[in-house]
Amino acid sequence: MPDQPHAHQILNPATEEVVATVPATSAAEVDAAVVRAAAAQRRWSQAAPADRARLLRRFAATVDGHLEELARLEVEEAGHTLGNARWEAGNVRDLLDYAAGGVERLTGRQIPVAGGLDITLLEPLGVVGVIAPWNFPMPIAAWGTAPALAAGNAVLLKPAETTPLTALRLAELALEAGLPEHLFQVLPGAGGVTGQALVDHPGVAKIVFTGSTRVGKEIMARGARQMKRVTLELGGKSPNIVFADADIERAAAEAPMAYLDNAGQDCCARTRILVQRTAYDRFLELLAPAVRSVVVGDPSDEKTQMGPLISRAQLERVRGYVPEGRAAVRGSAPDGPGFWFPPTVLTDVAADDPAVTEEIFGPVAVVIPFDDEADAIRLANDTEYGLSGSLWTRDLGRALRVSRAVAAGNLSVNSHSSVRYSTPFGGYKQSGVGRELGPDALTAFTETKNIFISTEA
Repeated sequence: MPDQPHAHQILNPATEEVVATVPATSAAEVDAAVVRAAAAQRRWSQAAPADRARLLRRFAATVDGHLEELARLEVEEAGHTLGNARWEAGNVRDLLDYAAGGVERLTGRQIPVAGGLDITLLEPLGVVGVIAPWNFPMPIAAWGTAPALAAGNAVLLKPAETTPLTALRLAELALEAGLPEHLFQVLPGAGGVTGQALVDHPGVAKIVFTGSTRVGKEIMARGARQMKRVTLELGGKSPNIVFADADIERAAAEAPMAYLDNAGQDCCARTRILVQRTAYDRFLELLAPAVRSVVVGDPSDEKTQMGPLISRAQLERVRGYVPEGRAAVRGSAPDGPGFWFPPTVLTDVAADDPAVTEEIFGPVAVVIPFDDEADAIRLANDTEYGLSGSLWTRDLGRALRVSRAVAAGNLSVNSHSSVRYSTPFGGYKQSGVGRELGPDALTAFTETKNIFISTEA
């Protein structure tokens, strides 16, 4: 296993200033954390369900009391706009509340059988490893952590190297709320060291990972050696399908933020805008001013709609997809320090161009014409990914037909909504394995045990 730097500097993406230095967790420290977590989990799982639910609600209330602090940390380490960061902190609170409500409803079944009574129990897995990404550090960390805790497990959370600050603060708030020591631990560090030690550890029963498809495949392969359970939320190249019978003005007005939210660093970003050919020119005519009007700048300013990219490396990656003079529409972005890239739209791009086929993870969209419903479905599914998507039409029958035909886990009709804590989230194809959130989230962190009791004399 490679060596790891003793500490990692955290940069503000908007200013490139160092805002913190965070110690990295070694493989030996991961091992010690697993031992502590296993002991804490045994005590936690034996506590009364009502007591566990009460502590999780108290954790939610404690988060609620620190929403602004958490939001400001997210702005500082991730470059998120203040409005987005406040929503993200609120999402952590709401998810903890929602998961707490499931603790006392995590029930098995009684199954009719001959000769006795058959029941099922849902038992916690034990220690769960959550590996969170840098694009939405707070909410995605909670997507795995909250239901895992509610189901009776301990959680070891490894945040991304660039964005550990909100995770560390959440762990402090958990202790402040009264959660048992070592039940929820945060292990900052590099993926190749801390993350790999977590994935390979035999004492970790499940890994929840959000990140690239390449790394997700590696985690799945490594986990398979131990039959370790995994939930993987990976990449996306989501379509935004606009039919000619739609409200074109509204579809064009809402298209920019469907791919520019978080500077396009969103696996659900609708970066392939598919427009019916008879409405194509009108849509582009409306889209251009909408894109140029997006306010890009200081993420701590209440008026800002889009902030910077996360790092210099990500900025260079995004630039590689947009050679000079290629953009059909380009917005504005600040000069000077920070990892800024302007909102960009490409047109007249070949079907096999990397900008069409690869996940850019930046504020770049391509607009592609289609002829009819069958052509729209073909183009929408012409990707290795299948995470999310939108479609715009006034025809209810078409909305249902196309929704059923598009191979994606999360679809919106006449909107761009993808994620709610109360509904399941996950992808088809290369976009991942399993589902998070929703009413079944807790069961993903349990084993089903079947017990037959004979009633024969």
